[in-house]
Amino acid sequence: MPIVVVANPKGGVGKSTLSTNVAGYFARQGHAVMLGDADRQQSSALWLKLRPPQARPIQSWDVSKDQIARPPKDVTHVVLDTPAGLHGGRFKDVLKLADKVLVPLQPSIFDIYATRDFLDELAESRRADKLQIGIVGMRVDTRTIAADQLAEFVAGLGLPVLGGLRDTQNYVHLAARGLTLFDVAPGRIEKDLRQWQDICDWLDR
Repeated sequence: MPIVVVANPKGGVGKSTLSTNVAGYFARQGHAVMLGDADRQQSSALWLKLRPPQARPIQSWDVSKDQIARPPKDVTHVVLDTPAGLHGGRFKDVLKLADKVLVPLQPSIFDIYATRDFLDELAESRRADKLQIGIVGMRVDTRTIAADQLAEFVAGLGLPVLGGLRDTQNYVHLAARGLTLFDVAPGRIEKDLRQWQDICDWLDR
């Protein structure tokens, strides 16, 4: 089963938004999906509790402080939302499970520098040659200098930039109801779905 880890040591970069929508995408395809939340704020876990019973099912993945339980065999796709400051032994435990790592990154100089060290640590890990790593720009306005700085930064990483997601209240309103872009009529969020196309293609590979 593919296990997608969403990680960035910087807080507030959109990890839970990315995690829940990736889980929602897998669920829309009819997969048996689990969503784990290793962050003490438990944003993704709260989102799961808000999810309406008529929505496509997403199971909760038991992620304790000390260890991460293996997903059951009847699950086909797993997403793990990780905490800020992920490093050391916990970081290594998470990487042992991961097939893909999605790194959300905001166009802020502080986020960029904080993420650089994490990406270096990721590249130096023993599993680096087996992991698929992709970067997603979060709350990106392509018309800004900050967006240009982000583009310049990622250009030198040698990692794929899967796309940039705009800052929109669509994510906020849907999350408050336990939903994702992939749970509502496409006509309502067409612009956002276009931004997800390359991310979805990467998830399917």
